[in-house]
Amino acid sequence: MNYSTIKKAVACSLVASLGVAGAVNAQDAKVFGGRSQYRTWSIGINGGITSPNVLVGGSNAFGNKVGFFEAPVREYYGINIRKQFSSWFGLQVDANRGRIFTHNSEPFATVNAWDGNTYQSAETSVQYAVSLNGVFQLATIDFLRRENAVNFYATAGYGLIAFNPVMYANNDGTGASWDNKGNWGESATDRELQGDRDFKREAYIPVGLGLKFKLSDRVALDLGYTMNFVDTKTLFGPVANRTANDKFSYTHAGLEFSLGKKEKQDLTWANPVATLYDELKDPALRGEVEALKQRVGALEATVDALSKDSDGDGVSDKFDKCPNTPAGTQVDGSGCPINFPEPPKAEVSLGSYSNIQFEFDSSVLKTSSYAVLDQVASDLKASGATITLEGNASSEGPAEYNKQLSIDRANSVKNYLVNAGVAASQLQVVGNGEDKPVASNATEAGRILNRNVQFVK
Repeated sequence: MNYSTIKKAVACSLVASLGVAGAVNAQDAKVFGGRSQYRTWSIGINGGITSPNVLVGGSNAFGNKVGFFEAPVREYYGINIRKQFSSWFGLQVDANRGRIFTHNSEPFATVNAWDGNTYQSAETSVQYAVSLNGVFQLATIDFLRRENAVNFYATAGYGLIAFNPVMYANNDGTGASWDNKGNWGESATDRELQGDRDFKREAYIPVGLGLKFKLSDRVALDLGYTMNFVDTKTLFGPVANRTANDKFSYTHAGLEFSLGKKEKQDLTWANPVATLYDELKDPALRGEVEALKQRVGALEATVDALSKDSDGDGVSDKFDKCPNTPAGTQVDGSGCPINFPEPPKAEVSLGSYSNIQFEFDSSVLKTSSYAVLDQVASDLKASGATITLEGNASSEGPAEYNKQLSIDRANSVKNYLVNAGVAASQLQVVGNGEDKPVASNATEAGRILNRNVQFVK
């Protein structure tokens, strides 16, 4: 594969990925809350082995006459830092160093170095290999789980490698050798101007695949394979008659550590469609949905009732305080004849209403309270009576906090009743805090009963 073509393709892919990632992130910010709700930085360490062969084929400087799985290996290691931009794309800086070894299984007198000698093996020392890589997560969404535990990924990047090859006469790295360390440069003048040139520096393109396993909320196991295409024919020495650039592969295992606040989720493992499963996964939410469906049904029935006017006086039965008015009678807004005294307001019996209970440290209404609240709303609208909503709390926590919590609970009940059509002037809110328990605060059963709102005349 032509190196120039690879370089252009990788550069275009990185630019396009950054643009698409920006668009996706804008959508994520709108729908899911943006990257600020996640941990997006990670650091990793890795180690493994190099081989002078790559999966896509091609030859190395020594003819590649050794089988792929017979190729000699050497140690290689490094670190990386990654910024995750979305659930499927991130940018990663990799820094590695180590050695690469290659040899031919047979002597090859036809392959000569520029000094006129023949060589059968070479070992290249890599001082550093630094690259910027796009990381594409290929299996971010798991439709069976809310959060992934295994991620497949691919990488492509561009970097700079500094290396020094030493060629040997024998295939095991022994015998007469050629070593250009300290003399790299186009000419003696270049070397003099640039100082000691122990390593040759060239651009390279890393392309890889990998698999990550989530070990904990902070740590992941990283297994990967990277093919490195170097922009030179001298990675293993200045061998004559080379027609293709050199390449090598790196197989590694490593650990990745997520950085950031503990309470945030790691974006690497976030499933952007997880919210689609909430109704299937959470029984409590299913109950809430069913309660809301019943509430909608009740509202539809109320709308039907509001449109019914049995006596035809222009006031619906729901609000008609003088039903069965004779046809043609002029009525006021209550459906009663003009100058006809309104009937006295009925008294509301509060003894039949059960207290509205709340969870610990919560002022959110339970769906189980809706039926009682709907009955209270109906009675208050019919009677026009005024009542007091007394909020209460159990004895856990500071008294001042419990005082405010009891007020919040009473206001939650008031808001529900007002939304159901009760005039706000008919409702008075009082917060007792923990001062008026209905049961002993010494037991959990008693404390549960004390988290309530009571209806008082």
